[in-house]
This record gives sequence, structure tokens and C-alpha cells, in this order.
Amino acid sequence: MSSKASTPHNEMSFLDHLEELRWHLIRSVLAVVIIGSVAFLMKGFIFDTIIFGPKNMDFPTYRFFCDVATWLNKIQSFTVIDSSFCADEFPFTIQSREMGGQFSAHIWTSIWAGVIIGFPYILYEMWKFISPGLHANERKNSRGFILIASILFFIGVLFGYYIVAPLSINFLGSYVVSDSVLNEFDLDSYIGTLKISVLACGILFELPIIIFFLTKVGLVTPELMKKYRKIALVVVLILSAVITPPDVTSQIIVAIPVIILYQVSIFISAMVLRKERKKAEKEKKKNRNVKPN
Repeated sequence: MSSKASTPHNEMSFLDHLEELRWHLIRSVLAVVIIGSVAFLMKGFIFDTIIFGPKNMDFPTYRFFCDVATWLNKIQSFTVIDSSFCADEFPFTIQSREMGGQFSAHIWTSIWAGVIIGFPYILYEMWKFISPGLHANERKNSRGFILIASILFFIGVLFGYYIVAPLSINFLGSYVVSDSVLNEFDLDSYIGTLKISVLACGILFELPIIIFFLTKVGLVTPELMKKYRKIALVVVLILSAVITPPDVTSQIIVAIPVIILYQVSIFISAMVLRKERKKAEKEKKKNRNVKPN
């Protein structure tokens, strides 16, 4: 614990704040290192099961889309969903072309595993640094912040891993411009695609939390979000196009939960403003009932 922990937060100097922040960052880094070290020792499970899981056609996502494609294509006179999900194996191989490529991938994958798994603790350390600067009622209204933010993050991570990443790998891994070109992807490229899909979705699913705090500071209102709903929809489609392969089905699948999150964020913003207004009305009534001396 920091030696400045006993000092009231609002009386601390700028250097004291930096010292406090340093200790929070050190504890966060230590958590990442510890979790990453455990992940490093679990090389077989991390790579064979987690990292290379979406590379195998028996992955649950591919089996699901294969069943859906088979069913829809039977009841329609034309192909509704691409039947490539039903292939026996992907037409590509993964290779490492650098001497230390596999070891480097092992190190960085373990670090990112530490960041993802340790996200709740990192969030807790950042919250411990920020919360003393908030009023008592603001801290009270923000109860459950770490739990809800962590749940949303992990839901996003699972969505990225089981939906976005498989769709990207299936499309990009099967795409060819000519039979003369072989798909032999570098290990870093494959892991990078998986990592971006997972982290982007994890951060994207924090939208309700972000809207909550933006509403608290007065930068966002439900009316503003409703007014720019159409623009937000276009932005969502653009984001979906960025983190997914360029086919319409994948973009729609990714866009749907983001649109739902946007609607939930409007509700959260309205709820925050409603509480703020009730609080303001109570303060006015309290001031009216105070008799002048």
C-alpha cells in the first residue's frame, strides 16, 4: 500500500497523486505478470484449445452455423448462408518464419491473457484511485460499477471469441483470388486477428458504462442519443465492417448486439437523469423548508 494512503485525497499535492497512481499501476502490472505467468505455464491449453480452437472446423460456432445453413438451404430454393462452415478443414496453414517467432508469440499471448483475465482487478485499482475524489453520493450511486463493467467486458470477450473471430477466420482463411496462391498465414497475423476481435468487442460492450459516466458529467442526454440514433447506426455498421470480414451476414450479426447496447445505453442515460432531477427537486424542497434566521 502507498505510504500516502492515509493522507486525505482532496488534500494531496500533485506529486502525492502521482505517487498514489504509481502504486496502483504497479499493483495492476504485478497482477498481469502473475496471471500471465500462469498462462505461460499452461501453453498447451492456451494455444491448442483457446488460440487454435477457431482454426478447427469442429469449433462450436462452425457447427452451429453449419446446422443453420443446412436447415435454411433445405427450405429455400437458393443458398441463404454460405455452406463453407460445413467444410472438413480450413484451406490454410499457420507458420512462424522467424527464429524467435513462436517464443515471442508465447510471451505476448501470456501477457494479453493476463490483461484480459486480470481486467476486473485492473479496474478495481483504477477505481480505488478515482473514487476518493468523488462525493459520497456519487460513490454510492456507482456501487456495482466494477462488477457490471467486468461482466460486460467478459460478455464482449466471449462474443468476440465465439462470433467475430470465427467469422473473420472463416472468411479470410477461405478467401482466394486464384488457385495459384496458397494461404500460409504468419503466426502473429493469426493471433493478431483473434486478439483484435476479442479486445474490440470487450471494449465495445462497455458502452452502457461509458454512457452512464458521460451522462453523470452532463456530456450526454437520452434526447441527444435519440436525435443522433441514425448517425449512431451508421457508425455501428462501420465499426462492424472494421472488426468483421466484408460480408453482409457477418456485419449484421455483429451490429445487432451493438444496436441493442445503444438502446440500453439510452435507457441508462434516461434513468441517470431521472435520478438527478429527483435529487434536485428534493434539494429545492429542502431549501424552501429552511426558515431564514
